[in-house]
Amino acid sequence: MHIALREVHDSDLPVFFRQMNDPESLRMAAFTPRDPADRDAFEAHWRKIRASSDVVRTILGDGDVIGSAAVYGEPGEREVTYWVDRAYWGRGVATAALRALLAEVPDRPLYARAAADNAGSRRVLEKCGFVTSAHARGFAAARGEEIDEVVLHLAGPVR
Repeated sequence: MHIALREVHDSDLPVFFRQMNDPESLRMAAFTPRDPADRDAFEAHWRKIRASSDVVRTILGDGDVIGSAAVYGEPGEREVTYWVDRAYWGRGVATAALRALLAEVPDRPLYARAAADNAGSRRVLEKCGFVTSAHARGFAAARGEEIDEVVLHLAGPVR
């Protein structure tokens, strides 16, 4: 499968909204909006990030919209995030998309956070050169409780 990134189009948003409301994806991501089904909040969030200086991309798999990826935040504290449709988990999509995003954004250091039990996301980050730098606890809206999370950082070039 050919993975590519491009700027977000208005037509991508309904796909992102559907992906963000998949129960298994929500549980795995853990740190999600309080009410992912709130369409108005979703639209407001995307208007805000698309108007920001953040780097926000649509992930395409063989030309189809299959997720999103972004680098956001203040210099020196910037974080990466990504969301891939569950139908594509375990196929190298997130790793390929994150590598492409990291090649596009040379800023370092970069940070990432993941639920401690999200082995798939942690592995994607590690394949791209991120290393665990801290452990924390945070409220995971998708799980309705505080859970363990890992903080990872990338100091140098992408692997």
